[in-house]
Amino acid sequence: MTGWIVLGVLLLLLLGLTLYVILIYNGFVQLKNNISRDWSNIDVLLKQRYDELPKLIKVCEGYMQHEKQTLEAVIKARNMAGTARSDQDKMQAQNMLTDTLKSLFMVVERYPELKADAGFRQLGNRITELEDQIADRRELYNAAVTIFNTRIDQFPDVIIARLFNFTARNLWEIDAAHRQDVEVNFQQI
Repeated sequence: MTGWIVLGVLLLLLLGLTLYVILIYNGFVQLKNNISRDWSNIDVLLKQRYDELPKLIKVCEGYMQHEKQTLEAVIKARNMAGTARSDQDKMQAQNMLTDTLKSLFMVVERYPELKADAGFRQLGNRITELEDQIADRRELYNAAVTIFNTRIDQFPDVIIARLFNFTARNLWEIDAAHRQDVEVNFQQI
């Protein structure tokens, strides 16, 4: 009789442990899929920005004959973003594209006739809107990655994470240059 009780207790413990492992595993799967969804949402906006840039560059080309280097930098960054394959390469390429767009909009300040162009204003507003949405999505992505990375490092979840090969994901990081103070000069050159 006591043998059956011990066996019943052991079976209940085994069942409880199995259910616990299943719950942790399913939690990791859900977090992993949330990260993939958030990355995909960023990709959608990056694609929209990628598609809008040629139109913006075309409008700028007519006005900015002397700023060929800036336009070429935007085109080069766009091409790099289109050919990047790994997540890390995509992040670097998109950060470079963001930098070149900032440079382009700074140069545009020297061209009042371009700033007054309705097509440029519309495209510029669209790119700015996309940049804001991309920043929001990056924040969501980083939040999902942080939750996932924290869970796979916590005990006892770390055991299940290692058992099923869940590995840490990279946060979307900005370039170190973006952390530096910006010098503002109100004097005309």
